Amino acid sequence: MSTSRLSRRSVLKLGAAIGLPVLVSSRALGLEGQAPASERVKIGIIGLGGRARAIVNESREIKEMQIVGVSDCFKPAIDRFIKDVGQDQNWVGYEDFRAMIEKEKPDGVMVETTTHARAWVTIHAMQMGMDVYIEKPMCLTIREGRYMVQAARKYNRVTQVGTQQRSMPINNWASDLVKNGAVGKITTVIAPNFVGPEQWPNKPPMPMPEGGSDKWWDIWTNQAVLRPYHPELHHGWERWWDYDGGGLCYGVTGWGTHSYDQIQRALGTDETGPVEMVLEEPVRTEPCGKFETIPEDDPTYLEYLNRLARPVVGPRAKVRMWYANGTELRLHLNGDWGPGLGAIFIGEKGKVEINRNKIATNPKELLQSPDYPGPITRPETEYHIINWIECIKTRNRCNADIEIGHRSTTLCYLVNIVREVGEVGFKLRWDPVTERFTNHDGANKSSYVERPRRKGYELPPLV
Repeated sequence: MSTSRLSRRSVLKLGAAIGLPVLVSSRALGLEGQAPASERVKIGIIGLGGRARAIVNESREIKEMQIVGVSDCFKPAIDRFIKDVGQDQNWVGYEDFRAMIEKEKPDGVMVETTTHARAWVTIHAMQMGMDVYIEKPMCLTIREGRYMVQAARKYNRVTQVGTQQRSMPINNWASDLVKNGAVGKITTVIAPNFVGPEQWPNKPPMPMPEGGSDKWWDIWTNQAVLRPYHPELHHGWERWWDYDGGGLCYGVTGWGTHSYDQIQRALGTDETGPVEMVLEEPVRTEPCGKFETIPEDDPTYLEYLNRLARPVVGPRAKVRMWYANGTELRLHLNGDWGPGLGAIFIGEKGKVEINRNKIATNPKELLQSPDYPGPITRPETEYHIINWIECIKTRNRCNADIEIGHRSTTLCYLVNIVREVGEVGFKLRWDPVTERFTNHDGANKSSYVERPRRKGYELPPLV
């Protein structure tokens, strides 16, 4: 814990101990329903898009947390964010997140930027003393993710990756059911066949938005190739290869990060991954589902999720993977059926189907256990943020510590790499210790293993 953090939290106790008069407001003392100022964790938010808005709305009831500043490289985004969600907060907005950290001196920051800027921002923030909540996917390449883990360990930062099902009691209960052998040894896991990213088609340049400039566009582009401005890059970046790995609804790094993280937790493979994988069919650009009609009494049917998935179109193909213990992972399900944010775990004595906040089991009696927590009662991300805040205070590792987040994100990129290699029927062998393929040099050269970074946006040395 940094010296500045200790001094802020202990100043009231110190004043009392040495007999100094200390004048504090009722808000600071916690008399307005909030924790005293000495106990509240001060947070800055970096990247002010839709996800940041959801984060703010889902954390309003967390009394132990106080947002002290917000930052985005696009000034109009700052103005809109403060107007829409921070009218009564007296937040100051900063175009440079480093200035926010220096001025506001938060205890931690939430990195809600574009994926292609996330590692660069996160590591700079860690070097400035910040504990970090990192939106998912936490990185753009496997090497980038490993470097982020090394930075967190070197600087002793508390990290939480935004796979919030890790902190939802119902999902953890179901994962433990699988992991502890309630349906016997798991032989097969069935999960969605998520769509991947597309290549930018080099559309003609478009005029900058109001408030935009060449300098801003350079900063926004970060490590990626500097292309002429186009609103489909600015506002639809998660669709394109240069900026994400398929960050759409029902995309590999969008919903896939949640699904694969759920698999990792339930299988007890948090700090490892599969060892073999194969492409089962040619990659095709197609709708993510067959638009089936699912009966609403299906115990795992989540109508709003299936409705979101149905119009998504992108490159996809079935992939099969194997873990070292022989468990087979089939990435086969369409987007309009089954657990879009989880998986089906088939064991020797039954099965467990895990979706977000919804569970089905066979035998059904498993759900009658007295410790079954039932559906959540608070906003889904609130549990995850609370865990991060508590760990900032205790210095314990979070439910979705950066190593765990890196492994789940790696699984997403392994799917993209198998499809990129494109050799149907050929088993690629992956070493989760060295994080390299052992039988295919071409796969190790994939842009999702590592890619060159634009000058000025190299990851900083870990000194």
